[in-house]
Amino acid sequence: MKPLSYQMLGLDGMARLGKIETRHGIIDTPTFMPVGTAGTVKAMLPSSLIKTGSQVVLGNTYHLMLRPGSDRINALGGLHRFMNWPGPILTDSGGFQVMSLSKLRTLSETGVVFQSHIDGKKYNLTPEVSVNIQQKLDSTITMQLDECPAHTTDKQVIEKSMLMSLRWAERSKDSFINRQGYGLFGIIQGGTFEDFREQSIKGLTNIGFHGYAIGGLAVGEPQNTMFEVLDGLIPHMPEDKPRYLMGVGTPSDIVGAVFRGVDMFDCVLPTRSGRTGKAYTRRGEINIRNSRHADDPRPLDNQCECPACTDYSRAYIHHLVKSNEILGPMLLTWHNIQYYQDLMRALRKSIGNNQLANFISRFYDEQNSGDVKLFKGTDLSKD
Repeated sequence: MKPLSYQMLGLDGMARLGKIETRHGIIDTPTFMPVGTAGTVKAMLPSSLIKTGSQVVLGNTYHLMLRPGSDRINALGGLHRFMNWPGPILTDSGGFQVMSLSKLRTLSETGVVFQSHIDGKKYNLTPEVSVNIQQKLDSTITMQLDECPAHTTDKQVIEKSMLMSLRWAERSKDSFINRQGYGLFGIIQGGTFEDFREQSIKGLTNIGFHGYAIGGLAVGEPQNTMFEVLDGLIPHMPEDKPRYLMGVGTPSDIVGAVFRGVDMFDCVLPTRSGRTGKAYTRRGEINIRNSRHADDPRPLDNQCECPACTDYSRAYIHHLVKSNEILGPMLLTWHNIQYYQDLMRALRKSIGNNQLANFISRFYDEQNSGDVKLFKGTDLSKD
């Protein structure tokens, strides 16, 4: 029985062009996964996600086990049918949310007992329970349960957490049921300590997973620190398996990580920013709430083909957001996901053509150029 598989199709420096073949379709890499924590990418229909070029979405074990429950989703045909998403789904193990959202949690070698942030009910999440829940959801890619300490430089705390995550990884692997086109990813921990990261990936490789995720980053450290961790870690990661940087990130984060050899990303930024009036464009971020957009008939980004840019003006979206109309966040969310997917397509194309360095140079030149000039009332050019 063949699990999901990764094939590298091209290499430009450390950057990789590839594809992941799964039970629910092919994932072209590098790829960005919109976050659908509770079984939906906020403000987006599945058909709209497909139009942006999204191929895989992320769900979350913690939120779905609490509401509506994995047994209910399983009885209704699994998460793909439940949310009407035909493509691959990766589910986070729930470990990060348990550590950050739940109350009265008690951590032990067995797992973690926690109190739901919804109704106060107690749950016991172990590596075995997490894997079982994800398989009930019919997740294409299951993540091992790991321990996620708060951002700290305490080496003893980081080492203890990393070693526990390794033990939990083995238990997750033992609980996973192999099926055609499905996979289980291990999670590398170790904070910013290169020796711990190396120890973690060696331990995970010995256990054997279908892919390897880099956890414990994007938790408050500077970007250069994150890149230094990747520089030390990536050479120790298997070349024949996908590499997933969890919870990352900004467009600049993604470009820098792709340059270093990462294949998969997820982040709430494009959707959360869309709900707060922020748009990502090739010339950087803009806040559509600013009054400079109130009379501007131009699109958010003249090179974007999403509905927000082809059908509506900055002035109209400014009006929607200032008026608290739900269409405003919907259009901005679609635009932001479109921007991220356009960025991934451009990265894949540049790697395939061995032009990544030129692409990155143009990317930063455009990002640093600033937004278009203030609209004066007669200038309808699409700069």
